[in-house]
Amino acid sequence: MTRARRSSGKLQSTGTAFAGPFLVVIATCLSASPASAHALGGVMGGFGSGFGHPLAGFDHFLAMLAVGLWGAQMGGRSVWTLPATFPLIMCIGGIFGMLGIGPGAYIETGIALSLIVLGGSIAARWVAPEWAALAIVAVFAFFHGYPHGQEAPRAVDPAAYTVGFVVSTGLIHILGIGVGFGLGRFFEGKIVRALGLVIAACGVYFLVT
Repeated sequence: MTRARRSSGKLQSTGTAFAGPFLVVIATCLSASPASAHALGGVMGGFGSGFGHPLAGFDHFLAMLAVGLWGAQMGGRSVWTLPATFPLIMCIGGIFGMLGIGPGAYIETGIALSLIVLGGSIAARWVAPEWAALAIVAVFAFFHGYPHGQEAPRAVDPAAYTVGFVVSTGLIHILGIGVGFGLGRFFEGKIVRALGLVIAACGVYFLVT
């Protein structure tokens, strides 16, 4: 009995160790303000503005986190192919956003659906065929890249802005992978699946509001 209690306590403390930094990152991202980035000038102003855009937009942050979580959950090549595909296609979506070409009226709907589909896939622990997972990530990456592209022409340095949001996206993917591997070892991955459910629920909220 004592050994079981010690084991349970160890799992709880380890889970808290992973969840604590995760919650701190979320709180920091929610409190991030794009205004502070716009206050800078030149290249750093453009980079800071682009870097802060995914962090200030909770819908973007959750989708990028979900890509990392799903890749870690699926394992194999998906650990890196999904996070590599998202920023690549996001840049293409950004170009369309800069030019004002594309489904502008449906962008918010697409972003909300990305949370529902990605979060739902994580919650269901769906190990999709790699081509299907890549297609899903690519489609939704376009929707997330489009509004970034709309913001780019207003940035002090559009090129630096683009680099900033790509770097930020990559870091959020890495966070998702880390959380996925870290928490996925406990309770048969149920914590990660619960995170997916929360992400999907946020998508439903964004869709109906």
